[in-house]
Amino acid sequence: MARRIPRDPIYSGRRFSAETIETCVRWYITYRLSYRDLVAMMAERGIVVSHTTIMRWVLRYVPEYERRWSRFARSPGSSWRMDETAVSVRGGRHYLYRAVDRHGKSVASLLCNDRSMEAAQAFFRAATKQDGVPWPEKINVDGNSATHRGLRLLAAEDLRWRGVEVRARRYLNNVVEQDHRAIKQRCAPMLGLKSFRSAATTLAGIELAHRIRKQQYSVQSAAANGRTRSLKESWTAALAGSAAPHGAGGEQSSPTHQNSGAGLGWPRERPRIDGQVRYPRKISFGGNLYLLVRPQGGRYWHYHYRFGGKRKTLSLGTYPDVPTTLAQARHHAARRLLAAGVDPSVRRRELRLMDGEGFAPAPELPGIWRQAG
Repeated sequence: MARRIPRDPIYSGRRFSAETIETCVRWYITYRLSYRDLVAMMAERGIVVSHTTIMRWVLRYVPEYERRWSRFARSPGSSWRMDETAVSVRGGRHYLYRAVDRHGKSVASLLCNDRSMEAAQAFFRAATKQDGVPWPEKINVDGNSATHRGLRLLAAEDLRWRGVEVRARRYLNNVVEQDHRAIKQRCAPMLGLKSFRSAATTLAGIELAHRIRKQQYSVQSAAANGRTRSLKESWTAALAGSAAPHGAGGEQSSPTHQNSGAGLGWPRERPRIDGQVRYPRKISFGGNLYLLVRPQGGRYWHYHYRFGGKRKTLSLGTYPDVPTTLAQARHHAARRLLAAGVDPSVRRRELRLMDGEGFAPAPELPGIWRQAG
């Protein structure tokens, strides 16, 4: 009876070998190749594979490869240079936020819809949550006023931001602007990024290959047989020896990129907005609850209702300061007030006069608003 060959659980059910999958993904994110270039190169090895299959491999395995490589990551410095560069996704302009330290070592990257304040805040939150990344002492940014305002408002969330020195010296950002070249040059052979999800995952893989090239992982320093590891040997060492990955049962771990202001999963937990928004757009969450998306980057929760024969709109906050769960809770509270014969807009104005904050009533008050009557 034939014995089953031991295989990494992430490749379970795959017709192609793990070496073929790893080679295609590694070559695609490392070198300036298109999917069809890889198809021709694999054909010379006697392996017949379609370009769409390789694309699915990239989308499936890049997040897992990121996770396994992160075990060997070296910590960057605490003096950051942050800048954003334009990326075309489905014909629309998106922005890749990136930060490097003073020596050019990559800190973090995040794909966003725009250059809004919410996008900058999402980037800094994601960067500081990464394992092994020290809290910044200095941050040099460009002249984008939304970025400066986002940094100031972050101090209300975490007092550590108050101790961060924020500078806007253009010559100091030459390091990160030059570092953009590696990402932009790698994107040149691509025919175009067709969706936000594929763009986020692909750019995450390109960032991973760029960090490996800059020797930001300790696995490269190890020697094998008295010589420095080759790139293939480094990949083999980094990907081997891992326990069953998170999501091995079919759930794919998410990349370190997200759609700022919008970003995010589907359908009810987080609103998803793919592509550039050129006109005001409403995303319905049921029960006349909408997320209004404006071309300038703002995201506003609105609840449309009728009271006294008139159509009214109740503002429930700004996304992502007000997450989806909180917006839905406020929506349900407004509906309860309507059922009790109370106009929620009037009740909220009363609470603002009494408590000073429309959605923060006194502790003894149940719910988000005071109960009618």
